Amino acid sequence: MEEELRALEPIFHRAPAGADRAFFEVMMAVDFFEVGASGRLYSREFVLSTLAERHSRPHDDPWTITEFTARRLEGDTWLVTYLLDQAGRVSRRSTVWTRTADGWVARYHQGTLA
Repeated sequence: MEEELRALEPIFHRAPAGADRAFFEVMMAVDFFEVGASGRLYSREFVLSTLAERHSRPHDDPWTITEFTARRLEGDTWLVTYLLDQAGRVSRRSTVWTRTADGWVARYHQGTLA
């Protein structure tokens, strides 16, 4: 499980070039929400729109992950945590993933500046 989840993180950064909204909809639960580094709460709709815009054009997004862990919460739901370094902007990240019949879906994501 840990390797499957590692392959999905950092969430929203491993998308293929030109990924569209439909690509991201598949990986997000209907009740998904995010807490950004600012502490602000973001809805699924806001995140989907932002991602569609960001990935509609080529962009440079260098990053590295360290301190990756995956912990089973219950059943097919897991908590992933890691440190994300985006060219010197370091944040602690956490994502709650649930394995469904169709694959993994993110239920919650948070980024906190470190």
